[in-house]
Amino acid sequence: MTIKLRLTILSFLQFFIWGSWLISTGGYLFSIKVNGLQPFHGVEIGGIYSTLGIASLFMPALLGIVADRWVNAEKVLGYSHFLGALCLIAASFINDPAVMFWVMLLNSMAYMPTISLSNSVSYRILVQSGYDVQSVFPPIRVWGTIGFICAMWFEDLSGFGRSNLQFYVAAISAIIMGFYCLSLPKCPPVGKRNNESLASKLGLDAFVILKQEKMFVFFFFSMLLGAALQITNTFGGSFLNDFKTDYPDSFVVNHPLVMLSLSQISETLFILTIPFFLKRFGIKVVMIFSMLAWVLRFGLFGIADPDGGFVFLFMSMIVYGMAFDFFNISGSLFIEKETPSNMRASAQGLFMMITNGFGAIIGGLGSGWVVDEFTVNGIKNWPMIWFSFAGYALVLVVLFPLLFKYRHFPEDSLDTLSSKRN
Repeated sequence: MTIKLRLTILSFLQFFIWGSWLISTGGYLFSIKVNGLQPFHGVEIGGIYSTLGIASLFMPALLGIVADRWVNAEKVLGYSHFLGALCLIAASFINDPAVMFWVMLLNSMAYMPTISLSNSVSYRILVQSGYDVQSVFPPIRVWGTIGFICAMWFEDLSGFGRSNLQFYVAAISAIIMGFYCLSLPKCPPVGKRNNESLASKLGLDAFVILKQEKMFVFFFFSMLLGAALQITNTFGGSFLNDFKTDYPDSFVVNHPLVMLSLSQISETLFILTIPFFLKRFGIKVVMIFSMLAWVLRFGLFGIADPDGGFVFLFMSMIVYGMAFDFFNISGSLFIEKETPSNMRASAQGLFMMITNGFGAIIGGLGSGWVVDEFTVNGIKNWPMIWFSFAGYALVLVVLFPLLFKYRHFPEDSLDTLSSKRN
């Protein structure tokens, strides 16, 4: 088996685990009944999803230090997945919101660092094997998104996504992933670097770039867009499940995860358009496109249904690709261009901390509160919920161009600007 194929399997499994529960857990928790009562409400579910953000604030940096200094990276990756599997099995037995929060926090602490660790392991192995990372890794990483989509389809078509069986699928996948990681070529620690400060090890030296007004504003709005992303992760599946009362026989109700997977398919397509849009319009306009896409994502959800409004539901899935890629992927490229070469890795870590950390916490808790505000006697007013989120995104559309001061020069590509800066 070639190295590229082995790393493709690694990427596939990495995101298959996440796709097995991330989108479907919210709907499952809403369906739980204890003594005829529903123990999980919007705030509790939002809090559970916020554990992804809490873990992202510190765990990637901490396990990164472990892999850099003491333990082989492939072993850290494998053992983390073993721990995550135990947490997922435990989650399948829980119907108490407080206990579920702590178990899923531990699961997030185990899983979230593996996203960056799996990339690091892939980079190390490719370099050791003599490959050019920039040209070889992107096609490998695409299979991660495919793995996420396959997991959603499996959970949906099997019916596991509507029950606690989804956690068993994720746990079994994590165990397989753990053993697979241990079979990979060795990625030994580089050892202690005496000239590196603790702040540098933790990625905190990148905070200096926030002294620039344009970078501070960019990171601030990236955090708010990270919150928007968490909203659909948390409640997208619950929204489609609630159509079962009025449209019990519709495809959307019977296969909500297949429907939602169109968003990930759209994501893979919009990635290909990013170089053109960034070069032609620049990051400011591209970010505005992302914000407008979030307005459409939420607004179309507000008027959609599985029957006459199916076209709006379909359109919402399609615009998700622009909404996500044009701030997440484009933002990462913008940071790579605007940051000095000696702190680019730290700046990328800071970007993940702010979007997947603080942004996810704000999105999880805030969206849970909004859902509860528009829930009466257990019935959710989804149009008002989604229009509220659309209003939130619209405010960002208005404020961002006023506050983000950045001038784009179309004749300069990302590569030429980067070389000038160095």
